[in-house]
Amino acid sequence: MENLNRKTVAILATNGFEESELSEPKKALENAGANVEIVSLESGEIKSWNDGNWGKSYKVDKTLSEVSQANYNALMLPGGVINPDVLRKNKDAVSFVRSFFENHKPVAAICHAPWLLAEADVLKGRNITSYESIKTDMINAGANWQDKEVVVDKGLVTSRNPDDLPAFNAKLVEEIYEGKHEDQMA
Repeated sequence: MENLNRKTVAILATNGFEESELSEPKKALENAGANVEIVSLESGEIKSWNDGNWGKSYKVDKTLSEVSQANYNALMLPGGVINPDVLRKNKDAVSFVRSFFENHKPVAAICHAPWLLAEADVLKGRNITSYESIKTDMINAGANWQDKEVVVDKGLVTSRNPDDLPAFNAKLVEEIYEGKHEDQMA
């Protein structure tokens, strides 16, 4: 496994994120040596969604107003339906996501999280996957959608659902280890 010591990764989330899609990538990143911070719209805690009900709460490390992409080596976006739908309506969240592409940094998104990528207008010509129900949204945003457990395109890692987490986590760690990708751009 790659060593991510001295790498800091932001996980952007708000209430309603799919619990396993935050907890498992966070654990994989930390096990690889990365410092991981949960960034959200407000301070305090955010509540997960798990098996059709509200789940465990997670501590917010920083608010969007306290950070910029310059504080991080990479960005990870968990899915769930509620979480990315709320975030894509927030201009600061969308700008934060877009700034990682503008600075050629790795970004990973799973499940419904690519909605944020579509809103940030960073999908034209990119190879991605997502939860199947948002496939048309991704194609309409200019992406080349593929039905695979994980798709990597120049620093952008995407997966379909929690079943894909082992492959997603492995590629997430690998892309962050590789660092900036000059072809990763908005």
